[in-house]
Amino acid sequence: MPTDFQSSAATPSVRSGGKAGPWTRWIPLLLLFALPRWNSFAATRNIPKPEDIWSLQPVRRPAIPEGATTSTNPIDAFIAASCRTAGLSVLGDADPAVWLRRVTLDLTGLAPTLEEQDAFLADPSAEARERVVNRLLSSEQHGVRYGRHWLDVLRYSDIDENMPAAPGIHLWRDWVINAIQQDLPYDEFVRAQISGNRAAHRKTISPEGHLTRVEPHPEDLFALGFLARGAASRENADHQLAFSAVETISTAFMGMTVGCARCHDHFFDPILQSDFYAMKALFDPLVLRPVSLATAAEVFANGRARAEHDAKVKTVVEAMRTFIAPYHNRLYEERLSALPPDAQVAIRKPERERSAAEQKVADDYHPILRIDPGKIKKVMPAAEIPKYDAYLKELAGLKAPPALPTFWTVEEDPKRLTEKSYVLTTGDPARPKLSQEVAPGFPFNTRKPEFREGRRETFGDWLTAPENPLFARVAVHRIWQWHFGSGLHGSPGDFGALGGKPVHPQLLDWLASEFIARNYSMKWLHHLIVTSETYRRASSGPAETLAENRRIDPDNRQLWQFPLRRLEAEPIRDSLLQLAGTLDLTVGGKSFSEGETSAGKSRRTAYLQRGYRASQNVMPAFLQSFDAEDGRTVCTRRTQTETAPQALFLMNSGLVESVSKSFAERLQTLSNGDPDASISIGYRMALGRPPTESERTQARDYIRSETNPTKSLAWVLLNLDEFVYVR
Repeated sequence: MPTDFQSSAATPSVRSGGKAGPWTRWIPLLLLFALPRWNSFAATRNIPKPEDIWSLQPVRRPAIPEGATTSTNPIDAFIAASCRTAGLSVLGDADPAVWLRRVTLDLTGLAPTLEEQDAFLADPSAEARERVVNRLLSSEQHGVRYGRHWLDVLRYSDIDENMPAAPGIHLWRDWVINAIQQDLPYDEFVRAQISGNRAAHRKTISPEGHLTRVEPHPEDLFALGFLARGAASRENADHQLAFSAVETISTAFMGMTVGCARCHDHFFDPILQSDFYAMKALFDPLVLRPVSLATAAEVFANGRARAEHDAKVKTVVEAMRTFIAPYHNRLYEERLSALPPDAQVAIRKPERERSAAEQKVADDYHPILRIDPGKIKKVMPAAEIPKYDAYLKELAGLKAPPALPTFWTVEEDPKRLTEKSYVLTTGDPARPKLSQEVAPGFPFNTRKPEFREGRRETFGDWLTAPENPLFARVAVHRIWQWHFGSGLHGSPGDFGALGGKPVHPQLLDWLASEFIARNYSMKWLHHLIVTSETYRRASSGPAETLAENRRIDPDNRQLWQFPLRRLEAEPIRDSLLQLAGTLDLTVGGKSFSEGETSAGKSRRTAYLQRGYRASQNVMPAFLQSFDAEDGRTVCTRRTQTETAPQALFLMNSGLVESVSKSFAERLQTLSNGDPDASISIGYRMALGRPPTESERTQARDYIRSETNPTKSLAWVLLNLDEFVYVR
């Protein structure tokens, strides 16, 4: 194999929340005690060589198996051959209505409308499914659906207490959604987020023969939100931007993580601690830079509004200060007199006359000398308190003009670009190992890179090269996983020694090689997958067949049936609003919060604010209940739980109550008040299929005893398991 690509490994990502417990104070001491022993222990392990790890071998296009199926889709040939070898009997096609709901929810996150169902079921042609898939892939809602999938992997978050880039971060989310919808080639999708320039060749020869630089696409400025999201400060003094870049890129785009090597050599894969810091050095020079997105007219208007606001505030503050001066000065003098004499001398000096040391003393004591309104009220006569409260209320009512739109991007700081990088003790920037300097490099590359075009640009070229055995494999595996719930490889994020071997290695490599040949078109890959017989397969079948297949392959790893899967949080909420007739399909724009009462609250759930604060629960309860991620860690695959809060939400939440009412009103209108018609239409709208005779009878018996039969029917349909599952 080429020596350019060596191995890495994945460390299971750990979600942590809330405040750290008192035990955490011992972590530094434990690390100092354990790491030397860990490295000594690791040195005795039999670490595999790069040539022993399957994922680091070159991608070779295998021959498509012959004679296993009549399907012309290569996917079916590989799967059928594998099932035949295992002695499995594959299930037949799912009911057309079931397939339509499956593929529509899969590609757009929305259920098929009545009109879409009628059009598909009335089309007997062989091209009917093809037309449906093409329509769904061309819909802008496809970008919203798969953009949200990628944002899980890329660690998107609207809110993070340590994220200066939060204002405007939604523009990165919008860039991702737009890139998916425009079918931006996957290699360009990745390069743009690492370097801000999607081009593989950054110089071109003009028709006149001049060598010119290929300028980045203007919108790719927003792609750099990927890197800016990881910074915890504008100056990046704590190196969090670089740490985040290394760990996110290696997991998201390589299917591995070098995070284990942050504090020690990797225990299972041939990755040294110096490899981690060589990759980190690619991003060490980066700092945040704000970019104003306001027009000149908006800047002038905002300036006038701020001047008016400041004048009003000044008038109120001066009047209030005059009013409270006797009480404030008395308290201030009492506190100042209690300080050390040298501190009093420094603080009593006018600020312009203080030395730097004296100014620091004044700043340090400021929190002690600050007099809060509550303290002033305690020494104020009772008759004066209402006047003081009136000032405070007036001041609170003077809202500053909203900030001008800003996006935080990244740029290389010239000074940091000349600084050396080192291995850090326990990952602490304040404790570099000066004897272990590292040069910028790639953890899996043995050739010394030349950074003629820039550190990130050179790295992006290496990462996305067709010769990189990880790049296409990881992408194909990830997209396959989103369609079937599990990937072609057993582990969603570990292509290292511990991750095991692929379930369908030949299919994985055929898809990877074809993905490269098709110019990394993600829509091509989606189309190939969902038009296969494997995807069209039923999720249930004859009892004898199921029993025998489950004996041989209990986990359905060979895909002899379509796997039953619960919908994620986003399509569940979107489907509810869709049934109510209130779903807003507008694409792009700022995220809305759970507590909003405006029309924006009816937008798709991909635009619902999510994130993390230690002191406040900002993650919407609905998203938490249905296993959505808050963006703190890379999410290669969401967990799928079945819990009581999920059932309670669908039974009695305010949203479901409101949707049940609106859904019932729509059923009444569409059925002209006919109960039987309401049952048929309700099943089709909620489940994508008509009711069986047994279900129709049960529904009739149920609503007969209800005071509000149509609303009760609507509520029951929302609480059927089938509503939140794809089969």
